[in-house]
Amino acid sequence: MLIVMEKTATPEQIDQVVKVIEGLGCMARPIPGGDRVSIGVLNNKGPVDPALFLGLPGVKEAVPITKPYKLVSRETKAEDTLIRVGEITIGSGYLTIIAGPCAIESDGQAMTIAEHVKKAGAHLFRGGAFKPRTSPYSFQGLGEAGLKILAKVRENTGLPVVTEVMDFQTFDLVEHYADVVQIGTRNMQNFSLLKRAGESYRPILLKRGMAATIDEWLMAAEYIMAQGNHQVILCERGVRTFVHHSRNTLDLSAVPVVKKESHLPIVVDPSHAAGRRDQVLPLSRAAVAANAHGLMVEVHHQPEKALSDGAQSLYPEQFDLLCQQVMAIFNVCGREDSL
Repeated sequence: MLIVMEKTATPEQIDQVVKVIEGLGCMARPIPGGDRVSIGVLNNKGPVDPALFLGLPGVKEAVPITKPYKLVSRETKAEDTLIRVGEITIGSGYLTIIAGPCAIESDGQAMTIAEHVKKAGAHLFRGGAFKPRTSPYSFQGLGEAGLKILAKVRENTGLPVVTEVMDFQTFDLVEHYADVVQIGTRNMQNFSLLKRAGESYRPILLKRGMAATIDEWLMAAEYIMAQGNHQVILCERGVRTFVHHSRNTLDLSAVPVVKKESHLPIVVDPSHAAGRRDQVLPLSRAAVAANAHGLMVEVHHQPEKALSDGAQSLYPEQFDLLCQQVMAIFNVCGREDSL
């Protein structure tokens, strides 16, 4: 249930509603909104009687929530969530481009790519310091040394940085260095990690699991928000199917479905979906035409020498073209969607 307060509700009236909710053995979760406060009722074992709240001072209405993902749902928050990362806004009315190598390999590699993607139009820089790899013999990332390189990239270019956290043990470290913490596809249902992300002061970029339904993905976001962190960015990165012409199958239908079901911003990662650079540009164009709020694209100045995912990384000049093309599409489609 969602308790919607009057615009004129006082802090004391809000506290009274919270006490009633907690007195029922439920959790009260205030929800940031526009011009009024709403309070979600969580952990209820069954239906909650609206009459318990409608007579309280400052309460406007009590709205039943039918979705299992309560905080993520538009039933709880009708307006789109906008997430600020430094000077960048992610969400409705904006197209955010996140770009960089799959893995941080060296100081020179990271700075070379960062300077180019910034000049081309990227808003955030991505790069893995801890890399979950299918083979235990593959490059696993530089660890904290990679995080320090990311911090240097931010200092020198002004680009906020996005990097993945792999486990509970290294969360504090990643949180310290990153501007946005990524939960990767393999960890989408790592519930202890999701709960820790929910306690973070950083925005969380949550990738869809490689075999996850949209409901499962949104429930994973609910885990984060239920712990108090409302700064969640969803990322569609393709799901595993029977095809062999690409690494995964990019599910662009997820974009309009998520935008209908949830107020959270959604970005698309065409690089991991494709696994091949020749597919990244057309998939990027399609994602922006579908009104995704952003893209996450892998770029490398020497992809033939990359230690991770070189085959799907764009050359810098290809990334230049991508930025030009997707911004043209956004100016036609994306801005109209935000009106």
